[in-house]
Amino acid sequence: MFNIQIMDMIEIGSRLRSARQARGLTQDELARLAGVGRTSLSQLENGSIGEIGIRKVLRICALLGLELQVMPEGRLPTLDDLLAERGRR
Repeated sequence: MFNIQIMDMIEIGSRLRSARQARGLTQDELARLAGVGRTSLSQLENGSIGEIGIRKVLRICALLGLELQVMPEGRLPTLDDLLAERGRR
């Protein structure tokens, strides 16, 4: 289970980085807009941050036009989930 949590943070960070880059923002710019430190944002994007408040993550997601979804552990994605994910890329 510990490895799954790490993989999830790495995936979240990777998606945040991709969205930031697609919008042409630097880490410094996004960090300033979100009210977080650039180092914290960098660690979040790399999946290496120990703890970050959910409000900060939600603020970063909102600035990037992303939404954070919480699903039951072990739940497989539905066809609707996969189609929605494909539409966001």
